[in-house]
Amino acid sequence: QVQLVESGGGSVQAGGSLRLSCAASGVTVSSTCMSWFRQAAGKEREEVAHIDIGGFTTYADPVNGRFTISKERAESTLYTLYLEMNGLKPEDTAMYYCAARNSRCPRYLLLKPADYHYWGQGTQVTVSS
Repeated sequence: QVQLVESGGGSVQAGGSLRLSCAASGVTVSSTCMSWFRQAAGKEREEVAHIDIGGFTTYADPVNGRFTISKERAESTLYTLYLEMNGLKPEDTAMYYCAARNSRCPRYLLLKPADYHYWGQGTQVTVSS
């Protein structure tokens, strides 16, 4: 069973940076796609970026060039997923969630929440102008 725990959220001013982390345990070869989603108040949850088992990344247009997704393997089934966020804007304010799924990531195509099997509890990011 995959377990995901996010950390690193907080409050920053516009233009600032934050790095989110997601401790992922129980990850197997089948859990080949890992992702960051966000959900702003009153809006649907949307995918920000995902990374496949080989390290190929796909980003949503609003964050492309400002956010960087990466992962680090600590043990055979233990990973840390990161989201480095630079040039933050007030519209980036949201709850950010880490997610994983038991199938491959599509390249260049963003996915929906229903496409993912495992979720973290979320971490809040607030950007003030």
